[in-house]
Amino acid sequence: MKREMKKKLYKLTIQTNSIILFTMKRARILIVFSLLFWQYPANGQTKEIALITVESGNYDRENSFVNASLKGLEIDLANSDLVLYEVDKRNEYKIESQPDMAGDPVLWWRIKDKMKAGSTKKYSLRKEPKVTHGNTHAIDVTSKDGNLIVKSGGRNVIQYNFKEAPLPDGVPEIYRRAGFIHPLWSPKGEVLTRIQPPDHYHHVGIWNPWTHTEYKGKPIDFWNLSKGEGTVKPASIISTTSNDLYGGFRVLHNHIDLNGMTPEGYEVALKEEWNVRVWNIAKDAWLIDFVSTMNCATDSIFKIVKYRYQGFGFRATEKWNDKSANLLTSEGKDKEDGNSTRARWCDVNGVSEFGTSGILFITHPSNYNYPEPIRIWPVGANKGKENVFFNFNPAMDRDWVLEPGNDYQLKYRMYVYDGKIDSSKAEKLWQDFAFPPRVNVKVVNE
Repeated sequence: MKREMKKKLYKLTIQTNSIILFTMKRARILIVFSLLFWQYPANGQTKEIALITVESGNYDRENSFVNASLKGLEIDLANSDLVLYEVDKRNEYKIESQPDMAGDPVLWWRIKDKMKAGSTKKYSLRKEPKVTHGNTHAIDVTSKDGNLIVKSGGRNVIQYNFKEAPLPDGVPEIYRRAGFIHPLWSPKGEVLTRIQPPDHYHHVGIWNPWTHTEYKGKPIDFWNLSKGEGTVKPASIISTTSNDLYGGFRVLHNHIDLNGMTPEGYEVALKEEWNVRVWNIAKDAWLIDFVSTMNCATDSIFKIVKYRYQGFGFRATEKWNDKSANLLTSEGKDKEDGNSTRARWCDVNGVSEFGTSGILFITHPSNYNYPEPIRIWPVGANKGKENVFFNFNPAMDRDWVLEPGNDYQLKYRMYVYDGKIDSSKAEKLWQDFAFPPRVNVKVVNE
């Protein structure tokens, strides 16, 4: 009797354990099925819409910014979010990304870890239910007294001056100017730009005027304001952007012929849009992109005549001079022999409250007359005092004719830092700007 009872209990135990195991397996299957269903539900709330491959190409990569075209994809940002996942053999990771719908739509993100030359990364782009995001961003653009300030993590990066800056006492009104960047701060807070110095009242931080031009058969100088021939005025703030990946602004400038043959006595000869973007990178540096897009304002051509200084310019802090600052170009030139040479990049640094601070200026292969000649003040210029000036000048050795109906673009990047960088770091930053990783997008159809 006891033996029979033991057998029954043993069978019952086996049956019970089998049921438990079956139930556990079934639960696991249900959980997996539920996750799959959540990722790819029939109602379309979460849906994979593209597979993306990034190829590093011929260069090692680290902290590189890349973008993928969103053309041909089903996009509805009002009711859903685009979410990017990096996918490897074992796992997937959500990646901070940002759609940019101005012009041709693209999705931006940053490759945070290193990529060896010749390697690839794979991503899945999904449309997911809309999530309410906070009002604070890693890169914020705020307005102050009509001007724009871009901040990174609460620290000042640049100020764009939409309003005319006050003139020093006694300086003629003709020197009034707006539409420039100042201050440019280093990550630790050193101001690296200067405006309206006594030796050149028309120098204003970082700015982009043309010195020798021809319009409707007459010369116009937009750089030397004292001539009274031309000036540059901001027309409008087109847009500002604040998010966790980048922040910045788009503004429209008018290059004005002050002696135009119109009833008003002046005429807009050239229109220029600035697109300035500050990227969210390491805490010890800023990465700033500057894109200028120019087009003729009338049916007349606009000719930029060759001259030794004009275009994208930088006037440095008064702390910098022959002894307290250093310049190094991609071709190994410096303040002694760099003027009028060509360069893909130029590192400009000098003394600061924090030891040393600097800016690496980088040009892009798509620019006219690339790599552009550079204008720098050589040793002894400006009587050896406060004499750090840098200028990428695509029209130093040749004319540049801008025809009506066409857009003409110049692209530059600035890497702003405290301390020092070496030429290998500068070269790597140029490579990322000039030859970014290749991105391929495959649309996923239902």
